[in-house]
Amino acid sequence: MTGQYKQLRHSVIIEVPFFDIDSMDIVWHGHYVKYLEVARCAFLSAIGYDYNVMKANGYGWPIVQLNLKYVRPAVFGQKIRVEVVLKEYESCLKFDYVISDIISGKKLTKASSMQVAVCMQTRETQFQTPESWLQAVRNAMQNGLKGED
Repeated sequence: MTGQYKQLRHSVIIEVPFFDIDSMDIVWHGHYVKYLEVARCAFLSAIGYDYNVMKANGYGWPIVQLNLKYVRPAVFGQKIRVEVVLKEYESCLKFDYVISDIISGKKLTKASSMQVAVCMQTRETQFQTPESWLQAVRNAMQNGLKGED
């Protein structure tokens, strides 16, 4: 449903910790996925529909697709902004991300992820997102996101 609704966006700031650095003194590529997860969890909390709420409503939301494009490396102590934008929410959850340097604004990484709803009781994939999720998105579009930096 791209472009037909007010896109919901949220961002978090992360200071790159020492233990995320590899032997080349840059962030190991696998840690970028963790940064996306931090931003996505913050987004979900901001709209009042985090993973605990999803589970309480009877659904799991596994990642079924993940794409990353590394533009330039992040380094120890660097403050980065991870912006997440909800691109699709009716048939799946599709998020786009941009990781950028706080000081320069330079883009470090672009990414996208897709999740689908799975009924926890039957383990069946849902081809449309549950009404509880749709209502949370509608409420956030009407009221705006809370806690955005």
